Amino acid sequence: MKRTLYVAAREFKATVLTKGFLFGLLILPLMILFLVMVFPKLIKSAEKAPRVEGQVAIIDSTGEIGPALLTYLEPEAIARRRGDLTDAADEAMPDVVKEIGGKRMAEQQQQALDLILGKVPQLEVLDVGTGADIEEEKLPIRDFKMEDSEAGGRLALVVVEAHAIRPRDDPKSGEPAYGSYDLYTADKLDDRIVDEIRGGMREAIVEARVQARGLDRGDISRLTSVRPKTNITVGETGEKKASKKDEIVRFLVPVAFMALLMMSVMTSGQQLMTNTIEEKSSRVVEMLLSAVSPMELMTGKIIGQLGVGILIMLLYGGVGVAGLMVGSLFGLLQVSTLLYAFIFFMIAFFMIASVMGAIGAAVNEIREAQTLVMPVILTIMIPYLLWMPISRDPNATYAVVLSFIPPINPFVMMLRLTSSTPPPVWQVWLSILIGIAGVYVALKMAAKVFRIGLLMYGKPPNFKTLIKWIRMA
Repeated sequence: MKRTLYVAAREFKATVLTKGFLFGLLILPLMILFLVMVFPKLIKSAEKAPRVEGQVAIIDSTGEIGPALLTYLEPEAIARRRGDLTDAADEAMPDVVKEIGGKRMAEQQQQALDLILGKVPQLEVLDVGTGADIEEEKLPIRDFKMEDSEAGGRLALVVVEAHAIRPRDDPKSGEPAYGSYDLYTADKLDDRIVDEIRGGMREAIVEARVQARGLDRGDISRLTSVRPKTNITVGETGEKKASKKDEIVRFLVPVAFMALLMMSVMTSGQQLMTNTIEEKSSRVVEMLLSAVSPMELMTGKIIGQLGVGILIMLLYGGVGVAGLMVGSLFGLLQVSTLLYAFIFFMIAFFMIASVMGAIGAAVNEIREAQTLVMPVILTIMIPYLLWMPISRDPNATYAVVLSFIPPINPFVMMLRLTSSTPPPVWQVWLSILIGIAGVYVALKMAAKVFRIGLLMYGKPPNFKTLIKWIRMA
């Protein structure tokens, strides 16, 4: 046992203390930290960006679109719409985040929106008349440059068709059809300005069409708007008012748990295979076998990589749980779910690690292992490909069946456990028992391959050869 633990400690250190592993482990937190540090500087640079000023010319064959477009593109109207976006973003932010962040959080939120939306542009709408020549009116657009955006100039030209408000018969179908408009913009014009112009044209044309039919836009909006007064979920613990935020989180939690399980298991499993191949190809394994038995070596390696997997799971899982707590969403998880996550992690790890260890012992170099590893990876990807249908209907027949098939049953069961309709307890424990049985079989088969393949060199084995080794041992 002492020698096994020594091998485990050696395997853990050989993996965790490498630059590549530390870089991969810390890259996500470092990226978040980088964004936190750089974001304020981006905001300051955005504050120095010039305000876009310019002219939007319109050739309005209907004579009714220009005034509405002018009203829509007024700086006060644009600022008012952006204020509505700020209010919507403030409503979407969890109350706990507001309490923790306070006034500074609100200021940063406003600064972020200002960075995304930019400064309110100063746009002038000029009706050049229906008799204007389109080609001549496009000439000033070519002279506009974004670096001179504060100097004014023509940004765009809108040409409205005569039947944009009142339809005319289509020559092909004979049915009444509405016209539209053509938009000519300066090269490399800020897409936010283009969106404002398009939004203004849409509102102006729709409003004019409604008035032309003798209708009221407000009445139409009220007639076509149907929203539930309240959405209340009823469960064993009582009733709770549902929100869009809860729906999104419930949709993402299952795949987050499964991805966490896959990442920790596959990272440590593949590292076990890589280390075994490197030690075998460099003949280090022969020195190790002079001090420990093949079984002690394999057991120690698996235990060492188990520590690596637990480290990854605790790090990223802890970040996820902390995020839910900050967002006042920790109630979406249960302590039993976290316990089951650890149990299924152990099952998944031992199954995958035993297979990866056997493959590493059987081949001579990493290139040879690709043929044997690919079926394993494709099998593990099945739950990932089916995560959405399983999350939506966790008690479907195919989901229940996959919950009892090693080696994918840990991943499928975690999808079901974190869904809106968790499976019965008996199915969970049956999946655990099947997983434990699968671990026993996988370890037993891997031990036979490990013992024979570790000192075998030459032609890489195929699956037929591996089965032969299992029967021989």
